[in-house]
Amino acid sequence: MPRPCHFDLTADEPERAMKFYKDIFGWKFEKWDGPMEYWMVTTGTKKEKGINGGLSKRGKEGMPNMNTIDVPSVDKFTKKIQDKGGKILMPKMAIPGVGWFATCQDTEGNIFGIIEENKKAK
Repeated sequence: MPRPCHFDLTADEPERAMKFYKDIFGWKFEKWDGPMEYWMVTTGTKKEKGINGGLSKRGKEGMPNMNTIDVPSVDKFTKKIQDKGGKILMPKMAIPGVGWFATCQDTEGNIFGIIEENKKAK
Protein backbone atom coordinates (compact mmCIF):
# COMPACT_ATOMS: atom_id res chain seq x y z
CA MET A 1 0.00 0.00 0.00
CA PRO A 2 1.54 3.39 -0.97
CA ARG A 3 2.40 5.55 2.05
CA PRO A 4 3.59 9.10 2.66
CA CYS A 5 7.39 9.04 2.53
CA HIS A 6 8.41 12.73 2.48
CA PHE A 7 7.10 16.21 3.28
CA ASP A 8 8.01 19.59 1.81
CA LEU A 9 8.00 22.93 3.57
CA THR A 10 8.61 26.32 1.98
CA ALA A 11 9.88 29.47 3.65
CA ASP A 12 10.47 33.11 2.77
CA GLU A 13 13.68 32.90 4.82
CA PRO A 14 14.95 29.30 4.93
CA GLU A 15 17.64 30.05 7.55
CA ARG A 16 15.00 31.47 9.90
CA ALA A 17 12.72 28.47 9.33
CA MET A 18 15.57 26.01 9.92
CA LYS A 19 16.45 27.74 13.19
CA PHE A 20 12.79 27.61 14.27
CA TYR A 21 12.38 23.86 13.63
CA LYS A 22 15.82 23.04 15.04
CA ASP A 23 15.20 25.03 18.23
CA ILE A 24 11.69 23.64 18.80
CA PHE A 25 11.92 20.03 17.60
CA GLY A 26 15.66 19.37 17.24
CA TRP A 27 15.34 18.67 13.49
CA LYS A 28 18.55 18.48 11.45
CA PHE A 29 19.07 20.18 8.08
CA GLU A 30 21.56 19.28 5.36
CA LYS A 31 21.98 21.18 2.08
CA TRP A 32 20.99 18.98 -0.86
CA ASP A 33 23.47 18.69 -3.72
CA GLY A 34 20.86 19.09 -6.43
CA PRO A 35 19.69 21.49 -9.12
CA MET A 36 17.82 23.77 -6.69
CA GLU A 37 18.35 25.40 -3.30
CA TYR A 38 16.95 22.70 -1.00
CA TRP A 39 17.69 21.26 2.41
CA MET A 40 16.98 17.69 3.49
CA VAL A 41 15.22 17.56 6.88
CA THR A 42 15.84 14.73 9.34
CA THR A 43 13.10 14.61 11.97
CA GLY A 44 14.26 11.57 13.94
CA THR A 45 16.02 8.23 13.84
CA LYS A 46 14.97 5.24 11.74
CA LYS A 47 13.71 3.59 14.94
CA GLU A 48 11.19 6.40 15.56
CA LYS A 49 7.80 6.75 13.85
CA GLY A 50 7.54 9.47 11.24
CA ILE A 51 8.97 10.69 7.96
CA ASN A 52 11.72 13.06 6.92
CA GLY A 53 11.34 15.87 4.45
CA GLY A 54 12.76 18.90 2.77
CA LEU A 55 12.72 22.68 2.94
CA SER A 56 13.06 25.18 0.11
CA LYS A 57 12.82 28.92 -0.40
CA ARG A 58 9.29 29.96 -1.31
CA GLY A 59 9.19 31.07 -4.93
CA LYS A 60 6.86 33.38 -6.84
CA GLU A 61 4.58 30.49 -7.77
CA GLY A 62 4.50 29.40 -4.13
CA MET A 63 5.20 25.67 -4.06
CA PRO A 64 2.76 24.30 -1.50
CA ASN A 65 3.62 22.57 1.73
CA MET A 66 2.75 18.98 0.90
CA ASN A 67 3.28 15.32 1.55
CA THR A 68 4.74 12.98 -1.05
CA ILE A 69 3.50 9.41 -1.42
CA ASP A 70 5.79 6.59 -2.58
CA VAL A 71 4.22 4.71 -5.51
CA PRO A 72 5.48 1.86 -7.71
CA SER A 73 4.62 3.73 -10.94
CA VAL A 74 3.99 7.46 -11.43
CA ASP A 75 2.39 6.71 -14.81
CA LYS A 76 -0.13 4.25 -13.37
CA PHE A 77 -0.99 6.41 -10.38
CA THR A 78 -1.44 9.64 -12.35
CA LYS A 79 -3.98 7.76 -14.47
CA LYS A 80 -5.75 6.42 -11.35
CA ILE A 81 -5.81 9.91 -9.82
CA GLN A 82 -7.39 11.41 -12.95
CA ASP A 83 -9.85 8.51 -13.31
CA LYS A 84 -11.10 9.15 -9.76
CA GLY A 85 -11.60 12.90 -10.25
CA GLY A 86 -8.20 14.22 -9.16
CA LYS A 87 -5.91 16.49 -11.17
CA ILE A 88 -2.28 16.39 -12.21
CA LEU A 89 -0.91 19.87 -11.52
CA MET A 90 2.67 19.17 -12.57
CA PRO A 91 3.20 16.17 -14.85
CA LYS A 92 5.82 13.50 -14.39
CA MET A 93 9.34 14.90 -14.18
CA ALA A 94 12.70 13.44 -13.35
CA ILE A 95 14.55 14.27 -10.16
CA PRO A 96 18.03 13.15 -11.27
CA GLY A 97 19.40 10.35 -9.13
CA VAL A 98 16.15 10.09 -7.13
CA GLY A 99 13.22 9.15 -9.34
CA TRP A 100 10.06 10.29 -11.14
CA PHE A 101 7.79 12.86 -9.48
CA ALA A 102 4.40 14.48 -10.16
CA THR A 103 2.32 17.01 -8.23
CA CYS A 104 -1.37 16.16 -7.89
CA GLN A 105 -4.60 17.47 -6.39
CA ASP A 106 -7.36 15.40 -4.83
CA THR A 107 -11.12 15.96 -5.25
CA GLU A 108 -11.11 18.32 -2.23
CA GLY A 109 -8.34 20.62 -3.48
CA ASN A 110 -5.54 19.12 -1.35
CA ILE A 111 -2.15 19.06 -3.08
CA PHE A 112 0.21 16.10 -2.77
CA GLY A 113 3.15 14.61 -4.60
CA ILE A 114 3.79 11.09 -5.84
CA ILE A 115 7.24 9.65 -6.38
CA GLU A 116 8.57 6.52 -8.03
CA GLU A 117 12.10 5.77 -6.89
CA ASN A 118 14.47 5.28 -9.82
CA LYS A 119 18.11 6.33 -9.46
CA LYS A 120 18.45 6.32 -13.29
CA ALA A 121 15.75 9.01 -13.79
CA LYS A 122 17.04 11.92 -15.91
